[in-house]
Amino acid sequence: MDLHPLVRAGLRPENGLLAQRLIPWPTLNAPFEGAWCVIRPGTASIAHAHHEYEIFIAVSGAALVESEGEQTPFVGGDIVYFKPGADHRVINNGDSDFQMYGVWWDTEIAHGFLVRDGLDQHGRDQQGASA
Repeated sequence: MDLHPLVRAGLRPENGLLAQRLIPWPTLNAPFEGAWCVIRPGTASIAHAHHEYEIFIAVSGAALVESEGEQTPFVGGDIVYFKPGADHRVINNGDSDFQMYGVWWDTEIAHGFLVRDGLDQHGRDQQGASA
C-alpha cells in the first residue's frame, strides 16, 4: 500500500477553485490524472474546455454544474462526465465548501501509462505477449 495524502494546506488556486493534484505520483502508474477540488461558498470555477475526457465526482456539499449552457444540481455522490471540447464549470451558491474529485484522461496520458508499464498500444508487452 502507498497512501498519497491530501494536504489541505497544499491546495492551490487553479481554474477559479482550490486544488491539489493527487494523481499521478511516483509509485502510481495510471492511465489518468486527478485532483481534489474545493469551490468556496459564493464562488465558481472558471468555465473552460479542453481536449481531455473528464469526470467530476461530488464528495460533499451542494453546487450547480454547468456545461454547454445547461445547469443542473450537483451533490455529494453524483458523478458527471464531460466529453472533449465541452465547456464546463461548477458554481457554489451555498454557504459551505463544495468538494469534488476531478479525473481526466486522453490518448497521450493513456499511451504514457502503457509505455511506463512496458506495454504497446494493444496491451502487449515488448515481446508481443498479452498482459
